[in-house]
Amino acid sequence: MVTDALSNISLFDLFPLLFAERATDAVMFRAHASVKAMGQLTDMKIKPGCSVYRKLAGLQRLTGKVPWISSTRPAPLLTAAPVRALVDEQISIRGRFLPPRCPVTVWARMHSDEGDLWESFAHYNSNESGAFSLTGDPSVGGSYLGCEPMGLFWSMQPAPGGREGLRLRKKNVETPYLVHISLLGGHVSPSGGQISELAAVTAERWYMAPGVKRIAIHQNGIVGTMFVPPGPGPFPAMLDLWGMGGGLQEYRSSLLASKGYVSLSLAYFGHKDLPGPPDRINVGDLYFKAAFRLLQDHPQVVSDRIGIIGLSFGCYLTLRIATRTGVKPSCLVCINGPMGSTVPLTDSDGRTDQFDSFQQYWTFDDEGRVIFKDVSLPANLPPDSFVKLEKLDCPLMYIVGEDDLSASSTENADLIEENLRTAGKSHLFTRLSYPGAGHLIEPPYSPNARSSMWSVKPKKLITMWGGHPAPHAAAQEDAWKKILDYLEKHLRS
Repeated sequence: MVTDALSNISLFDLFPLLFAERATDAVMFRAHASVKAMGQLTDMKIKPGCSVYRKLAGLQRLTGKVPWISSTRPAPLLTAAPVRALVDEQISIRGRFLPPRCPVTVWARMHSDEGDLWESFAHYNSNESGAFSLTGDPSVGGSYLGCEPMGLFWSMQPAPGGREGLRLRKKNVETPYLVHISLLGGHVSPSGGQISELAAVTAERWYMAPGVKRIAIHQNGIVGTMFVPPGPGPFPAMLDLWGMGGGLQEYRSSLLASKGYVSLSLAYFGHKDLPGPPDRINVGDLYFKAAFRLLQDHPQVVSDRIGIIGLSFGCYLTLRIATRTGVKPSCLVCINGPMGSTVPLTDSDGRTDQFDSFQQYWTFDDEGRVIFKDVSLPANLPPDSFVKLEKLDCPLMYIVGEDDLSASSTENADLIEENLRTAGKSHLFTRLSYPGAGHLIEPPYSPNARSSMWSVKPKKLITMWGGHPAPHAAAQEDAWKKILDYLEKHLRS
């Protein structure tokens, strides 16, 4: 029992103790059911096999009673340990007190911050002891197959009948995702009709650890959100840049702060507090330089231990900041992006024309979904926008999803590697390349959106990101671990 109690304490709960105080206890929920319909089974002189329980499925449908309970066995129990954790922390889900060698379904569902329902399910079989574990046992059907401890999370999809073109992104990082996980009798499809819940547990998945401070930034024209770990510091820091989706995304920055890095998520277009039309970048090199300096000048930041991370077009901006603005980052992380601007620049400071000005390179699949991949082919990029990599003086990690349908990541990685080799700087370059992974390589256990809504006006447009669920999930888990190791090496050592 002591072991079980300790297993429910997560790094999430212990995180503030590294800097301040307080840990939290985990909570588990058990579902009970009537055993009246199973009365005669308790007098059996033989051990009922799985076939007995399968035959009782009809009884369950007729009576509404759960035939999985015996007077000599506790009620079925489903546990998740820890139930409260950061989103990148693996949890252990186990079922116990079930009939031996019998089929069960584990069903997970949660609501996004916009209110959309997401769900997944998997089929398992209990062992001789009437138990199963997602950590050690394979799923034999459902949303994923095989032994996948976190499969219920990364395989989630919008529930049938939901809105078109959804992509799961945390909008409010100060609240968790609440994932309700149910244990169902038999191998069933939860959306297929009436179900009977044998047991349940609710897991909390957080991007923001206890004690992390969230600070809105509107300073000297800079728009963003800063996250500061608990404690006095000083801490290393990260400047966090996203892509052409625009706006302000906070979830990666809040998770980085939960790992001990001051992190500034920076808006640079498509935000109401930025100047100019929303369909172009109206800030230039001086804006990004000022954002970097803002981190440097923060009293809780080690001024010479600052890195930059960028996804998609944010990759280009990351390289541009490091080679044009005069700042000296300690390391860079680029994820699936170009080494030149994918839209024409209107001036040498990095401002752009309208984003749809490169439509001649758009392609479409059979369902009319747009594929942006060819826009960032090096041969299609404006030559004057290429980053001068011979000026790069810090380590660069470049991450490639080999099924990226939104950017020509492999071709850009090849060109970056070639340019650095020509400049005698091959030692600065690290490439991670993942077969089957798409464009949106994010923190681990996030569901991948192979496609999602790109725009609604002036016309509806769905874009392809690429990636297949299982290899994309494996890429996210591996890449995130290696990113954290890389940051540890270059910003802390």
